[in-house]
Amino acid sequence: MAEKQKKKTVVVTTSRTTPSSSKLSKAQENTLIFGKQNYILMGVAFIVVALGMILMMGGGMPSPDVWDENIIYSFRRITLAPIVILAGLGIGLYSIFK
Repeated sequence: MAEKQKKKTVVVTTSRTTPSSSKLSKAQENTLIFGKQNYILMGVAFIVVALGMILMMGGGMPSPDVWDENIIYSFRRITLAPIVILAGLGIGLYSIFK
């Protein structure tokens, strides 16, 4: 007589445990991503960018009948203001990565 061989099946399960929100301590739940210095630098960056925008804008012509290229294409509007804006963006990027 042929004996029937029983095959055993083994089920292996793996599970990863992830911390649930109920297991986190109160100190971990209320922590901010950035510190105080990061927020101060972000504020400085915002002010520097706003200053660059203010430097770029300007008043109108003294007379609407006269076109003066020296007022429109001045050093302050064409060169200084974009440099100040880029410096503000650089400060903002530094504040994020710090």
